[in-house]
Amino acid sequence: MNELMELARLVRAARNGVAFTGAGISTESGIPDFRGPQGVWNTETPVYYQDFMASREARVRAWERTARMFKRCSEARPNAGHLALAELQRLGHIGAVVTQNIDGLHLDAGSVNVIELHGTNRYAACQMCWKDWPIAEVVARWEQGEKAPECDSCGGPIKTRTISFGQSMPVKEMERAAEASMAADLYISIGSSLVVEPAASFPRLAKQSGAHLVIINNQETPLDEMADLVIREPIGATLSAVLQHLDTTTEQAAWQPLRP
Repeated sequence: MNELMELARLVRAARNGVAFTGAGISTESGIPDFRGPQGVWNTETPVYYQDFMASREARVRAWERTARMFKRCSEARPNAGHLALAELQRLGHIGAVVTQNIDGLHLDAGSVNVIELHGTNRYAACQMCWKDWPIAEVVARWEQGEKAPECDSCGGPIKTRTISFGQSMPVKEMERAAEASMAADLYISIGSSLVVEPAASFPRLAKQSGAHLVIINNQETPLDEMADLVIREPIGATLSAVLQHLDTTTEQAAWQPLRP
């Protein structure tokens, strides 16, 4: 497949590649995406941060969804896509993983320098004093009848350490993502609809800064026309095939940098 060979060529030549991942990379681990045909937001309405803070009813709804997703996410394991990215990092082709995902599967797969733009669902924190707990502990309290758990230190509302609609993006992670994007020579957007801002601006920033832009996604994105390469194939199989191609051609191929 010519697309795979071209992606393998770009990966092999990368000195400072960045993987930008969205929910699509985790669907092969059994975690539903948000905007696809079976996406979460097609069946549920998100709870905005302001509503969560102002309304106990909104907090009850948010924790119902959190508890429901907890079992599915806690049982999920990294799939071939996560593992391939970790291996590409080990080989020196990918320097950072910028992710919109909150499931922690990149870390489980062994990736390093993972920038979690939307936080993590593995912990929860009081929104007043910022005391935190492993999410399993708070879900256990929910199961025992605390439908809107509150902090045992200050009484503030407890929320997963994720970024909700209407909540400010984390400054440190946004700065790190911007720096990685501007320094990249190859930027691979994987499983992201590229419609959620400001996160979706990073692939555009990378391209404008001189990186080759590759998009791997099962649906069209607003940046397809800007990309150097667009692949519609399954993520795990695609990245695994790239790794295999690298293994069989590394010794024969001359290393050619993408940028001076």
